[in-house]
Amino acid sequence: MNALIHTKTGYARPDATLRPMRSIEYEALARVTQKLSSSWQHRKADFPSLAAALTENLNLWSTLAADVASPGNGLPSALRAQLFYLYEFTEVQTRRILDGSAGVDVLIDVNTAIMRGLRGQGGAA
Repeated sequence: MNALIHTKTGYARPDATLRPMRSIEYEALARVTQKLSSSWQHRKADFPSLAAALTENLNLWSTLAADVASPGNGLPSALRAQLFYLYEFTEVQTRRILDGSAGVDVLIDVNTAIMRGLRGQGGAA
């Protein structure tokens, strides 16, 4: 999870190249997780915001999946596989949320666990 995240978020913030990659990844996950939570609370009045937050989350996970699937990724293969599985899970869960058969709690839990892992607190993947 490095080069692609850096590409997507690095240009948005001038100081991003000075920060560790884990910090950039953490911030991207924190930002989208907050949007998921907020938009879920207001879903009845503003469903388009929920759809946008879900799309942003899925795009982030798609970027992470592409990164862990690349041959040059330095993470251990088991962790790479787990992260790719989380992308697939996120994709399925997003469809379920959009069709009204699920809520966002599990996506928030997944993102939060990954953020804990990025902070070195365990619970990632």
